Formats: sequence, C-alpha cells, structure tokens
Amino acid sequence: MSTQLTIFAHIEAKPESIELVKSELVKLIEITRQEEGCLQYDLHQDNDNPAVFKFYENWESHELWQTHMSNTHLAAYMEATDGAVAEFVLHKMSKIDN
Repeated sequence: MSTQLTIFAHIEAKPESIELVKSELVKLIEITRQEEGCLQYDLHQDNDNPAVFKFYENWESHELWQTHMSNTHLAAYMEATDGAVAEFVLHKMSKIDN
C-alpha cells in the first residue's frame, strides 16, 4: 500500500525575475490540482522576501507525484523560467502520526 507524500518545494527567484517566476508558478496551480492523486497544492510567497516561494503539496502516493513531475506543464514552467530561478530545493516528507 502506498503512503501519502508531502512535498515542500522552495523556489527563490532572481531579484529581476520575481514577477516572471511568480506568474509561471501561478499557472501550475489549477492544472496540478486536477491531476490524479493531488490532495493539496498551495503556493506561498514570503512576506519579508518576495523572491521566495514555497509550494506545500500533498499527494496520495510517491508514484502519482512522480507522474506529476513528468507532466508537460512542469516542462513548460522549466522552459519559461530558465535562468530566472536562483535556488530550488525540494523536500519529500512523510507525516509522523502518534
């Protein structure tokens, strides 16, 4: 049985590319929320540093998240923001229940 997967994705735009990166990230929200296995897909922007964005995602399984990662809309995002992102860090997390 697959275990639910939580993703924390940290994206930091280059200062001159904040609006470009933001607009491209926003494009991902609705299409991703419609994907099989997507339970939650929320984008946040740092209040003190507008170049920093975080996605908080919950997926039914690692396998369905991997399918998401190979979708064409993510490839389009990567192409549109090529050279505009200073840092990208992805954390794959599992919830600890007590």
